[in-house]
Amino acid sequence: MREIERINEKDILNAMNPNASWHADYKDSNWIFVGGLDFGLTEGDVLTVFSQYGQIEDINLVRERETKKSKGFSFLCYQNFLSTILAVDNLNGIKLVGRTLRVDHVKNYQQGKEGEKDKEGRKRIKLK
Repeated sequence: MREIERINEKDILNAMNPNASWHADYKDSNWIFVGGLDFGLTEGDVLTVFSQYGQIEDINLVRERETKKSKGFSFLCYQNFLSTILAVDNLNGIKLVGRTLRVDHVKNYQQGKEGEKDKEGRKRIKLK
């Protein structure tokens, strides 16, 4: 599987010069913003949709502090930058559970450390 990923990554790099695209402004961050999520979706639901474009290392589905209900947006981090390009280009503007997603790069995302508690009191975990 890793060999296929390596070959695909090489093919993508050969087919496209990443520095020639507007995406290059975000090359130092593998984080994306996902807005417009249905409030009933879980982290697992978001991972299922977004993992089709690469391996996800971290996710933060933002929730209300008191009720723990989703606020309808999330931040997620891919293992590599090319996956962020694919997700932004292919998922921005799609309808998911009747809502239109907004997907974009994030230049400076401040993630908590593994084991630290976030604003909602949840411990941060890192996906492997």
